[in-house]
Amino acid sequence: MGEGVRLLLTRPRPQQADWAARLRAQGVEVAALPLMEITPPDSPAPGRAAWQQLPGCALAVFVSPNAVDGFFALAPPGASWPPGPRAACVGPGTARALQARGVPAESIVQPAAGAASLDSEHLWERLCDADWQGAQVLVLRGNGGREWLAEQLGRAGARVQLVSVYQRAEPHWSPAEQAVLDDALARPRQHAWLLSSAESVAQLAARVGPVLQGQRAIATHERIAAAARAAGFEPVVLTRPDPAEVAQALRGL
Repeated sequence: MGEGVRLLLTRPRPQQADWAARLRAQGVEVAALPLMEITPPDSPAPGRAAWQQLPGCALAVFVSPNAVDGFFALAPPGASWPPGPRAACVGPGTARALQARGVPAESIVQPAAGAASLDSEHLWERLCDADWQGAQVLVLRGNGGREWLAEQLGRAGARVQLVSVYQRAEPHWSPAEQAVLDDALARPRQHAWLLSSAESVAQLAARVGPVLQGQRAIATHERIAAAARAAGFEPVVLTRPDPAEVAQALRGL
């Protein structure tokens, strides 16, 4: 892509600063346009109860950095990660968030470094050989979501509990963010979108309609790419959620 093309960073606000800094280090011009709002759960009680159960768990699965932030926000005063359970996640961003909260690196399980994509299927490849019969597992997530991994663990004999530690909602854009959107829709050749959630793509399409036709996008998973194409984005390039690979994909567009 030519000079002056801006990449729209659509991750939730809590993840914007880190991603923006790492993309700028790759020479990418970025602008913030979060497509999802992250808020506390309806009730803190399930998350607080999960902290009480955590020492007896074999595994706690964190679906995103938002799940890490939400769960640790509900921790009892002075609480820290106990020595028994492992923490599982699908991507390096969540792994970094766990380590920042004091979870030892050796306790974190994630897809192999060379995995074709970073998702539940490739995380399960790292977990499926363990004996899950009777093991207690927490899945820490937002209000709903994909349950494929929880189903695999349940079939293997684990006692799986789904715990909502945050909520996802449509974003409330600031005037500056609305201006970013308006500029992108008016000048599609000067912009590309970095998409990291199929749900947020569908919400965006419902919100702005067919004006997404011809917008260019980089998606971090095939399900997200499919949602982007259905919304009218074209072309859509698939890449791993890594700033260096995103920068390379941007140049490839």
